[in-house]
Formats: sequence, C-alpha cells, structure tokens
Amino acid sequence: MKKTSKKMTDAKLGMNSPISRRDILHGLGALSAGALASGPLALFSGKVFSGNVFSGETPSGEAFAKSDSNSLTENTSSTKHVYPPSSTGMRGNHPGSFEVAHQLGREKKRNWGPILKPDSQLYDLVIVGAGISGLSAAHFYQKKHPDARVLILDNHDDFGGHAKRNEFKVGDHTLIGHGGSQTLQEPSDYSTVVKELLDDIGVEVKKFDKAYDSTFYKRNKLGAGLHFNKEKWGVDRIVPINIGPFTGYLPMAPSALSIKEAVAEMPISDGAKVEFQRLLELKEDQISEIPVSDKKKYLKSITYKKYLSKHMNITEQHVFDVLQDVASDFGVGIDAVAAFQAMSYAGLPGGNACGLEDEEESEAYIHHFPDGNASIARLLVRKMIPDVADGNTMEDIVTAKFDYSALDPDNDQDNDQDNFQNKALVRLRLNSTVTSVQHQGEPNSAELISVTYIKNGQAYQVQAKGCVLACNNPIIPYLCPEMPQAQREALDFGEKTPILYTSVALRNWQAWENMNIGAVISPGSYHINAMLDFPVSLGDYKYTQSSDKPVIVHMERFPHVNNKGKTPREQHRLGRHELITTSFETIERNVRNQLVSMLGESGFDPARDIVGITVNRWAHGYAYWYKLLFDTVYDDRDDARYPHMIARKPFGRITIANSDSGAKAMLESAVEQGHRAVNELKNL
Repeated sequence: MKKTSKKMTDAKLGMNSPISRRDILHGLGALSAGALASGPLALFSGKVFSGNVFSGETPSGEAFAKSDSNSLTENTSSTKHVYPPSSTGMRGNHPGSFEVAHQLGREKKRNWGPILKPDSQLYDLVIVGAGISGLSAAHFYQKKHPDARVLILDNHDDFGGHAKRNEFKVGDHTLIGHGGSQTLQEPSDYSTVVKELLDDIGVEVKKFDKAYDSTFYKRNKLGAGLHFNKEKWGVDRIVPINIGPFTGYLPMAPSALSIKEAVAEMPISDGAKVEFQRLLELKEDQISEIPVSDKKKYLKSITYKKYLSKHMNITEQHVFDVLQDVASDFGVGIDAVAAFQAMSYAGLPGGNACGLEDEEESEAYIHHFPDGNASIARLLVRKMIPDVADGNTMEDIVTAKFDYSALDPDNDQDNDQDNFQNKALVRLRLNSTVTSVQHQGEPNSAELISVTYIKNGQAYQVQAKGCVLACNNPIIPYLCPEMPQAQREALDFGEKTPILYTSVALRNWQAWENMNIGAVISPGSYHINAMLDFPVSLGDYKYTQSSDKPVIVHMERFPHVNNKGKTPREQHRLGRHELITTSFETIERNVRNQLVSMLGESGFDPARDIVGITVNRWAHGYAYWYKLLFDTVYDDRDDARYPHMIARKPFGRITIANSDSGAKAMLESAVEQGHRAVNELKNL
C-alpha cells in the first residue's frame, strides 16, 4: 500500500514529468558519510554575492542537458559544445567538479598518471579559479600587460564561480535567472577600483533605474507572507504579512490585513499569538538601561533568541519556531545570529523596541541583471576573449550568443608563438581541477611556477611566470604544501556558508496572482523562502508582464543545525555534509511539495505547471565573516592579526585573490581582492 501511495503522490507531484534531472550523488564514488563530514577540508567546492571556486573534470559519459536548438545562446561553432547555462538538474558544484579535489584533500592522492604538457609556450600568468575574483585579476593584469599570455583554469563546466546563469526554454519563451551571486549592492559606495572595472566592461549603473521594474509587485498587488505547511503546522496556509528580509529589499504590496488580523490567522497557540502581536507592535525601548552609543555593540553581542527571551519576554515556543530560520542569509538560526543583524539586516521584529537611532536609508536594491552577476562575468570574459560573443554593451550581454569553444581555442599544440598570440592571449580552460601549484626552485628565488591540473582523468602541466590562486582558501594548502604552516592554518580557518539556490521555471504565475503573493518566508519547510524572480528587463530580454506567461521562481535553503550550541563554523560544516549527501530527487520532491502547499488552493498543479528545475548547490557559499558573538573582532577590518590577512600573504610568485581574502561575501570584495593580488605579483 505504501508503495502504491507513493507512486500516486509522485504522479500528482509531477516527479515523472519530462524535465531534465541529474542526481546530486552521481560521482561521489565510495566516499562515506563519515568522510564527507570529517576533516578541515570538508567538501570544498566552489554570497554567493561574489564567490570564487578552485578548478573538476566532467565524468566520462556524463549526460548534461543540451540547450534548445532555438536557444538565444545556441553555440555557433561547427564543433558541438554543451551550453552550460541551459543545463538543468544539479548545477553549482555539479557532479564532476569536486571529485578530484576530494581525492587530493582526503585521500592525499598525488599521482594521476603521466603528465602531459599541452602548451609549448610559457604563460605570463596562470589564474586558478574563474569566479569574479579570478576574472577580475585577469582583467587587471591584461590592462597592465596587454600582450601577456594568461591561462585561467576552473574545475566547473562554466565560468563565473557563484555568479551562475540559469536558462530555461518554455515554449517560445527563454527565461533567464540567477543561480548565485545576484546583485551589485549599493554601487554608489564602491571603491574606485571596482567602479573603474565596471566602467571598463561597460556597466552603467544608472540604467538599472529603468531596467528594474520597481512597481511590479505593487502594480500586481503581490505582497509578502508567511507560509505554514501542514506537515509542521497542521495546515497549509499563507498569512499575508510583511516580515523578514523581503521587506528590506523588495518593494512589495502592503498586506491587506492589520498586524492583529494577520497574527490571528497564524496556526500557532493562543499564547504565542499574544506574544507575537506584542513583538510586532511594541515600540517602547526595552533596553533603556543601555546608553544609545552602546546599544548597537550590545545587540551584536547577544543572539536574537536571547534578545527575544530576555528583553521582549517571549516564552511561547511557537514564536521561536516561526522566527527560527527567518534570518536566512546568515546560514544559521536565531540561536546563533546576533540580535542587531537579525533585526537590521534580516528584518526580524523587535527593532523598534530597542531605542536605536534611525539608520541612513540604504540604496535601492535594484542593480540586478536578469542573470544576476553572471552578466558581470560574461562582460569580463567577452572583454578579454572577444571571439566568444558579439556586442559591447551591458544591454546586449544579456542575450549575447556565447561560443564556449572560443574560450580555449584548439591550438594547444601549436609551437608558433606569433600564431599563439594572434589566436588567444587569454584562455579560459574549464573542467580542469588544479592539483599542484609549485615553484621551480626556492620560492624566494624561483623564476617559474609549475601548475598541474586534471582534465577528463588526464594530468596536464603548464608553466608560468606567476600564479594567482583565485580559489577557495581551504584547498590552497593542498595545492601548495610548501607554504608556511601559519599561513596554511589561516587558509583553513574560514568555513564558508553552504547554500542551495533553486530555480524553478513555471508555465505561468497565475496562482501567485490569485493568492496576491510575490514572496514568502516558509518556517519549517525545506526551502526557507520562495519568490518570483527579480523583475528586470534589459536589452532584448523582457521580464514577464502577464500572469499567463512563464516565470522563474527563486527558492533558497541554508542547511544548518538549530539549538545545539554549535558555532556558525561548526554549523556550516554540518550543513555542507547535509547538502552534498542529499539527492536531486529529494530536493525536487521538496520543491514540488512546498509549492503545492503554498499555492494549491489557488489552482497550482505541480505536474502541469513546473517545467524545469535547476538546483544550484554551493557547498562553500558565502565567504566567512567575523562575528562578535564567536570570534575576536578588531577595530580595523584589515588588522594583520585576522586569519584572512595572514592567509592572503604573497608567497614567492604566488598571490591569493578570492572573497575569502576580504572576509566579505560581496562582489566588490572579490573584485578588490583580484586587484590586490595582481599588484602583489612578484616582478610581473
């Protein structure tokens, strides 16, 4: 009976619908669950707002989803190439991108057979990692040395690191969304270095004023809400209420309910309703004994959960349960996130009752390309490798046809130096996991670097005058065991936040319109939130204007453990284990169940309405940033005592550039670190 029931449920959910699927566990081989959770390396892979990844091979015979023949980005080369952004199923740290690195770090493997030397010419610079930092480093280096030969290696089948582009074809519609790094946040405050890079690649931030449809949600009466599922709360229900991070960066329609009316609809205990309403409405200073000048520091020194219990007199478990994971971006629950960040950044209630001075209004959160910061990566690549795509503006990059065969032209064995220079001064080699970066001689006096990488099971080696490691910090000690012990330990300090960004293509968004909902927080569900993707139209790409047209729904999960007394670093490690050992089928089933729980009463049919799912798995997502609750925090962000400062020191002809190096998970940090690393290169 159970088997029959499951089949019926799967049929109703559309689990057998003809969408492309790739299982998350494919390629893990014989790694045990214990091995996955153990060791300081614990599953390296490439905020998501910037992110860099070290360079994995594509498993032999792996069947990636092919792009549609009518795709606006169809490969124009006569050689048949897969177009990565249109691949669905498991993306991000996809199968094939991390196995070699695990062999290097866990199994201490050093020998992958005979080493071939495919490039007869010496490179001026090799960059490990094609994320924003790596691409920025290549850009800055090429500006300084226009005739230099540069090779960029990356373990994934696409460039951009966390700046990931997701494409779907739905009938005649091409949908473009982001699977990671999503925005240029407050670009007016960017440093001169970042502003100049954006200017170099043609980004005019003022154009987002028109590209981003700031009235979309309000015009369509789409508000925010709390979604309660039947499994945890006994009923499937959405309560329209403006709470959580969406209220800070999405211009949502206001709730039709008062606070009292909204709380009354929540499936929580009567006592919890009383406390929840008081929490939302209270404006009297509950920490008046603390001077205004000290309030912010105090609120950074206690958890939000402690703030609720100690200062807001919250005692009902249901209130804690509703709010437990709402501060999603921090990758931990309210028992491990500071009260100040929970209320100021994540939009949790209680901020009006602590006597804080009003903060300056932040810049509008509108600076999105349809594919997030993947367009920044595409602009950088097109600037350095013009043959990859036509065009020269930020508008045409959105729908530019990219020829991936032009990233690394097939002249590797050419011994003609002039021909090499004419064809490809900058090359970007994908599916290539770097396993060794070593000086040829003593680091302080060596003139050359040897870089070994694995591609399709074959070991290759290239030589260069210098190397920028634009990859995750924890892999670097394994690539460069000759580094000083103190630097190796510092590189291993930061535990990046694991993240799951799921893009779901729908035939239409009529159910959302019927529910008057554009974004929800889902306490107790698999994905903590879900929203209609950012309403951006740029160049020839137009965001949906009618509810009967296709749309992408963006969903997020930040795996961690709650109320176990563990630090964020410990929680990130455990969350990474969960993420890497969860099958795509499990994630897909959770997606379908969650959407029907949210929208079922308005006619949503997952078997009919879901036409594509792309799961962007970032086992190492946001760069680790220091927290007063758990870490030693200095007045100067660049204090030399910080682990990230020790970790990023130049080593001979090797420099380091990634968001880890700035302890800040933002695009601007990744760019700045790329710039710094290039300037630190020895004698180059």
